This record gives sequence, C-alpha cells and structure tokens, in this order.
Amino acid sequence: MGDGERSRALLAWNSSVIRLFLMRRVAERRWPKGITMANKTNFTAEEWGRVLSSPMVAGIAITAADPSGVWGILKEGMAGARALLDARQNAQAIPLVKAIAEDFATTEGRSAAQSALQSRMMGKSASGLKDAALAELRAVSEIVDAKAPDDAAGFKAWLQDVAQKAAEAGTEGGFLGFGGVAVSDAEKSTIAEISSALTRRAA
Repeated sequence: MGDGERSRALLAWNSSVIRLFLMRRVAERRWPKGITMANKTNFTAEEWGRVLSSPMVAGIAITAADPSGVWGILKEGMAGARALLDARQNAQAIPLVKAIAEDFATTEGRSAAQSALQSRMMGKSASGLKDAALAELRAVSEIVDAKAPDDAAGFKAWLQDVAQKAAEAGTEGGFLGFGGVAVSDAEKSTIAEISSALTRRAA
C-alpha cells in the first residue's frame, strides 16, 4: 500500500469509527433557558466544519506520528469517538465542546466535518499527514480564539485531552498488543507539538 492509499485509508477509518460509534448513542440534550452558549452560529459554515473535524484531526496527528497497525488505529479512532460521546453526556462540558459533540451526532454535522477533513488532508502522503494535522489545529485554534473567545481555553484543553487519550489507546511495539508501551516517544513528542499548535499563532 502506497503513501496515498495509507492516507486515504486513515482518513476513512477515523471518520467511520467515530460515525458508527455515535450513531448508536443519539440522545436529545437541552440547555437551560437563559444560558448563552457558543455554537455553530458563532462561525461561518466553512469555519464550523473545520471546528467539527478538529477531534479527528487531533487523532490523525497521533496516529500518523507512530502508526500502530489496524488494531491500534481502531482503538485510537474509538478514543476520539469516546471523547465526543463523553462531551454529549457531561453536564459540565463547556458550551462549544458540547455543541461540537451534539452536531457531530447528526448526519449534517458529520458530513460537514468529513468535507472539511478531506479538503485539508486528502492527497497528503502518510509522512505528511502529521504536519498537515498540526497546521490545521493551529488554524482552528485561531478561528476559535476569534469567534468564541470565552470557550477557547476550554476547547483547546479538550482537544489536547482527545490527543492524549488517542495516544494512550493504542499500545506501541510488542506483538498483538502485548509487551508494548502505552504512549511511544513519537506520540509524546506529537502531543507536545499539538499543545504548541493550539497556543501559537499560524505564520
């Protein structure tokens, strides 16, 4: 399998895992009257698609940093899905994070996220996916800073948590998941790069 095929497979796998996981757990949520919350209305349609896709982008950065085979990719993709599900169920989640999780649970939201993901990641070589993902996270960080400043810090902390959980989900090294390490050196380095991308302005 060439770099282009690996790149396409990785994007499709992450999107499919998260979609299937959330489709089994769709539930209505309501915010109390009088509470102002950051949501898709704060953004243009193009910006919102990029914000929606950001948890997948964080997961892709981790997976591309140190690919851990089909089972590792599955577990890392499931970690991103779990983060979205947890955000929907967590009454303490900040409004923007909850809005992302709620919208991703809809067909329209998933389509917007996948379109944004494909427009920026498709065609990248496997070796170039991590850099592309970091650049996209940096750009999304700036969008949120501008359009939802009250939620920006919490949103960025959440994305870093998504990346950390994705790294911890796939054991690196060993054989058939045994004897490896929870987070590889490459993944630790990428987590640090994600933190930097979320706090540093794009050039």
